[in-house]
Amino acid sequence: MELAQRDSIENRDRQDIYEYVERRGSISAEAACRDLGFDEEAFGHHLAVLRRDGYVRVDGDDLEIAFDTDTGTVHEGDGVRFTIRTARQADLSGLVGIIRQVAREGSYIEAETVADLIDYEEILLRNNSAESRMFFVACVEEQVVGWVHLDLPETEKLRHTAKLTLGVLSEYRGRGIGTTLLEKGSSWARENGFEKLYNSLPATNEEARSFLEAHGWYTEATRENHYRIDGEYVDEVMMARSL
Repeated sequence: MELAQRDSIENRDRQDIYEYVERRGSISAEAACRDLGFDEEAFGHHLAVLRRDGYVRVDGDDLEIAFDTDTGTVHEGDGVRFTIRTARQADLSGLVGIIRQVAREGSYIEAETVADLIDYEEILLRNNSAESRMFFVACVEEQVVGWVHLDLPETEKLRHTAKLTLGVLSEYRGRGIGTTLLEKGSSWARENGFEKLYNSLPATNEEARSFLEAHGWYTEATRENHYRIDGEYVDEVMMARSL
């Protein structure tokens, strides 16, 4: 499902089902049918159409929005085999922990904010008229070891831009996972009509800044003393890349 495709659900009942699933992140078909007050046969018909048209998918026993159909591409890195795929709702708790761990290591405030938000909302993927966000994860033997997140503005004047955060657990760095995640996030944004990506980092996070610079990102602006980390004021480096 593309970003704008959600607006093309013309049937009111199917729109209600989609919005209900989107608000909850993941819910069983039985619970959705009951909570929305549908006849089982009618609900089954609407759900079948939503699945056929790529709005909703089934993960185990639960329904989720089908924001992307990428179920996984296997890659070979430096001594490691990993898969890049669209995040699932079931990844939520583990992903929050990974993002926070990476954020602490490099004082990655933007990523820490993302972790707080998805932990509070308990929803990973979003695609509604107020906000949209996309996650891809890197997995080694089914364990999530990294992520790339795209915050997608709904405001008309900002729809050509997206904010990106990315991270990989320290023990898996230097094996091509971060580069593959960055390429995946960038290509997805480009294919969905975005023209520019942003990422903001503390000036002290030299490893992340060097990584982005090596992949064509540049410093667009600096905000002096924007962060206070461990009692010290630190500049924010605002990096960007045109797609």
